[in-house]
Amino acid sequence: MNDFNFYSPTRFVFGRGTCDRTGDAVAGAGHRRVLIVYGQGSVVRTGTLDRVRASLDRAGVTYLELGGARPNPDVSLAREGVELLRSEGNVDAVLAVGGGSVIDTAKAIALGACYAGDVWDLFSKRAAPERALPVDVVLTIPASGSEASDSCVLSNDELGMKCGLNTDLNRPVLAVMDPELTVTLPAYQTAAGVIDMISHVMERFFSGEPAVPVTDYLACGLIRAAIEAGERVMADPRDYDARANLMWTGTLAHNGIAGCGLGVPGKRDGDWTCHGMEHELSALDPKITHGAGLAVIFPAWMRYVWPAHPERFLTFAREVFGIEPVDPAVDDLSDFDEEVTPERAQADAITAAIDELQGFFVSLGMPRTLGELGITADDIDRLLAGLKQTRGERFGTFRELTLEDARAIYESAL
Repeated sequence: MNDFNFYSPTRFVFGRGTCDRTGDAVAGAGHRRVLIVYGQGSVVRTGTLDRVRASLDRAGVTYLELGGARPNPDVSLAREGVELLRSEGNVDAVLAVGGGSVIDTAKAIALGACYAGDVWDLFSKRAAPERALPVDVVLTIPASGSEASDSCVLSNDELGMKCGLNTDLNRPVLAVMDPELTVTLPAYQTAAGVIDMISHVMERFFSGEPAVPVTDYLACGLIRAAIEAGERVMADPRDYDARANLMWTGTLAHNGIAGCGLGVPGKRDGDWTCHGMEHELSALDPKITHGAGLAVIFPAWMRYVWPAHPERFLTFAREVFGIEPVDPAVDDLSDFDEEVTPERAQADAITAAIDELQGFFVSLGMPRTLGELGITADDIDRLLAGLKQTRGERFGTFRELTLEDARAIYESAL
């Protein structure tokens, strides 16, 4: 087990009806005037925003509002929020009401309000954040885990870039989590969220570092929980317990606990190549949902890199799907047309697990190929140019990859 620092300061207020207690929770955190950040209409249409406003009013918390955060949020709205806070000058916290894109917009505003320059400087690594306003969250979409994570991802449409920023300053102070708010989510959005949370766990599990049993069992248990709850929600969107399990799984998948002891010294707590490669897809086309892109990229990456550490994939196959290599001493091998060596048995088990994972993704309505997302072979050079800017010439910790390796993975996913 490698050394690690685990920091998770967020207070969680979880359960039925907690949305209506947002005001008390925000006031309890010492926040008396907040900027509410929300998206492009769903929280308005469902009445969630009105419930939050009424709760704040009852608690004596005053507020400003900024709507319009989109999926794959652009820096332009964050800049607008920063200017609003600078002009007001007396806001205690930023309150995000929505999913990951809204929360990341709120985080960027909270960072930018405490920085004298352009907020994009922090994401392009021209400057390092030193302070931030507190961020509170009312979560409406379980997916990104941004309600407790140190990460924030922002796009810059003008530059055609999508960049992440990791700092403990990003970790929200408060997360109000009411699973009932997620019942009205479209099936596609729910499914993309399930893939996102599973991917957050796998990025850490496949860090390239040796096994850490306590963390591995936790990680694989989270993936199994996401699969089980995802199947139940798709069958019955009003299944409260399944919705609640998905919401909590999404949080634990990305607050860092699933990577404790697996971090690469001097680097992040996982590989994160698949997230980097997917970010280029949605930078190219902001309409591509992050989870949908990951549903294609992750299996393609897995098929390409598993020989680097087959033992890690064998653990994944066993603990997540109950798949183990055949054993000639006890198994019926009559269906095999050639000798089953230990190497072939392991390769078959790993391939079967990857197939099972991708089959689950597809069963949720997620794409199998990049072509289904509108990506063609002609786009790959642009994807690689962006990847070079954000990740460099060589990247990855499970197996170090080059841009030519990334090209091969993109091509295999077409």
